[in-house]
Amino acid sequence: MEKIGIFCSASESIDKMYFDEANRIGQWMGGNNKTLIYGGANLGLMECVAQAVKANGGRVIGVVPSKLEENGKVSTCLDEMIRTNNLSDRKDILIAESDILVALPGGIGTLDEVFTVMAAASIGYHRKKVVFYNVDGFYDKLLNVLDELQMKGFSRRPMSDFYEVANSFEELINKI
Repeated sequence: MEKIGIFCSASESIDKMYFDEANRIGQWMGGNNKTLIYGGANLGLMECVAQAVKANGGRVIGVVPSKLEENGKVSTCLDEMIRTNNLSDRKDILIAESDILVALPGGIGTLDEVFTVMAAASIGYHRKKVVFYNVDGFYDKLLNVLDELQMKGFSRRPMSDFYEVANSFEELINKI
């Protein structure tokens, strides 16, 4: 997998451990000549992973919606910027351009991206899975909800068809 799509937080006010893990995955990606495809923001884990990829020799592609650009929130780490009109276009491009998609800890935007990938896979638009990087159990409750959806018959296929979970950095690298 050469082009890794990363979904993650744009927040600056989260625990340092999440920044440490974003930096760690970015260092690994850059050191292994991987391309980061992400939302292009200069905030939070998004900027952290982009800086680490870039500093370690990787390529950085930002898929940037117009509002982000209008608000001056675009990263200076980008080797390539793909402009979009809105978040829906951004998600479509992120999915199409990535070989694999990884969800680092994030908020509502990250969840929106994750569920878009899973919903599109569920009806056959693609066969890509999201890998949840479950740092310190961050996604445990969400994963329980997904299990419950399946258990109660709200998924025609096993939910595991649409995602995988990495509970450690080593597991994440193995899945990539």
